[in-house]
Amino acid sequence: MLNRIVMAGRLTRDPELRRTASGISVVSFTIACDDSFGRGPNGEKNTVFMSCSAFRTTAESVAKFTRKGSLIAVYGRLTSRKYTNRDGVQVTAYEISADGVEFLEPKSAANAAEGFVPDAQPAFEADAPASADSIDIIEDDLPF
Repeated sequence: MLNRIVMAGRLTRDPELRRTASGISVVSFTIACDDSFGRGPNGEKNTVFMSCSAFRTTAESVAKFTRKGSLIAVYGRLTSRKYTNRDGVQVTAYEISADGVEFLEPKSAANAAEGFVPDAQPAFEADAPASADSIDIIEDDLPF
């Protein structure tokens, strides 16, 4: 059996980070995705709203680097739970239990203000020559 789901969409609200009694980080959020197959009676797009949760470092990253409107991809497994609501009606709720989250937009200015600024270029490229013309290639050294 296989239970794997991948969805990409925008956060409908800021993620909510909390901790379990044992100290494990948990984040809850909802993403909105356009249903590319479903159309309404007047041809309008249908939007799917999917609840998601993530744990530990993934939870902390989502809470730190995303906010309402952020474009993300979530992959994990689909879970369901049943409960009785206030009116006594049996309800089934579906949720993605995320194994990972991909951030699909460039880092925002807010992240830079928090001190998260990636290097402009990796250190190994800093020592590279400026152009291919400055490299001395001896044909005897080539393996082909």
